[in-house]
Amino acid sequence: MQRAFIALLTLSLGTGAAPRYICTYYDVIEYLNISSHSKLHAHILPKTHWKEPMEVVVDFMLIAILSVAEKLQTVTFYFVLSLEWTNTFATWDPRDFCNISKIVLPLDSFWSPPIFILERVNEQKSNLEYIAVTHNGTFNTTLPFQVTLTCSLMILKFPFDTQTCNVSIASFLYPVTDLSMKVKRTPAEMLVNSQSFFLTDGEWKFTNLSISEYMEEMDDGEFPVITYMISMERRPTLYILNLILPTCALYLLDMAVLFGPSSLEEKISFQISIILGSSMLAVILNNMLPTSSNEPPIIVLFFLGTFLLMIMAVLDTFFLLHHQHKSLRLGKAFRTVQQGMHTEPPMTTNQAMKHPTKKTQEKVQQTKAYWETSEQDTVLIVLEKVLLYSHFFLSLFFFAVISIKWSS
Repeated sequence: MQRAFIALLTLSLGTGAAPRYICTYYDVIEYLNISSHSKLHAHILPKTHWKEPMEVVVDFMLIAILSVAEKLQTVTFYFVLSLEWTNTFATWDPRDFCNISKIVLPLDSFWSPPIFILERVNEQKSNLEYIAVTHNGTFNTTLPFQVTLTCSLMILKFPFDTQTCNVSIASFLYPVTDLSMKVKRTPAEMLVNSQSFFLTDGEWKFTNLSISEYMEEMDDGEFPVITYMISMERRPTLYILNLILPTCALYLLDMAVLFGPSSLEEKISFQISIILGSSMLAVILNNMLPTSSNEPPIIVLFFLGTFLLMIMAVLDTFFLLHHQHKSLRLGKAFRTVQQGMHTEPPMTTNQAMKHPTKKTQEKVQQTKAYWETSEQDTVLIVLEKVLLYSHFFLSLFFFAVISIKWSS
């Protein structure tokens, strides 16, 4: 009030100097002594009583899931972290400054909580580092983070998997006796707020958010840690269309060729071409999945199983082709024997009477060869049906097991 009186007195004297107002933000800054060269107030913890910890209220809002790298086991999030605390050394009376009750300053103007993210491996700094200071000493800052975090991705049910990644906020410079961290809202409220501002609608869907508060024990004491557990679900449509459905289509084509009316030689060539196409899809899958995993994903078992079933189909066809050639050789030998007997000159009655045993033996051999050929054809037909239907039922069993594993 005294400064206001001096300003009015100067105007009334009419000295011609520029009027000096105290209704500006500069006056508040000068009053708080921020413009001085001393920056100790920006580095010292502003505690009024050394036994009482300063409380920092933390709020979290997820904005986007930018990328998930399965091979590197990393996830890139874009989120906003809001911090609120009280500094009783930075207060003023708004009535002395024309009711100015709030100013915005750079973040390094006053002390701010040093935030450390435990899972961080890379971060892109933001230029929006400002704090809003209220006349009662309340400080608020909103910090955007684009951070790449380590996350243990469980890809057993890929691409029908749900992942949970942690964002742990801590301040390891001050133990719990100097600084305490509290959450501002419940997980349900943060989930609704995050989903309302969620920007990305790509491969991953943000499904749930939970919070865990605990104390991390270190040599210097206990430090407060707040962990935000982000659950996200993969949208599998792209992988179904590009990997699973083409593999199933190739296998159905392989089964159609196996049961088709083509010759066995043509079936083998078709089956080998189908196996080559399936191998290309397996190479694409190998580029997506991590190089190491404690348990192989179900989709790897799916590709490996279909590949082995296709190999079995080729082996079955080779086996049938071998028996078919064997039967054809026996039939050819039988026809050669028959043609040789038809061209043999007829024997007289005396000659027939002299060699009854030889003629009888030839007839027995012809009959035996005929029955052996007929038996070979029957065995080949039965063997082909047994192999085909056993392969068919084995395929049904395999796909049923894979479907149960994916859906469980």
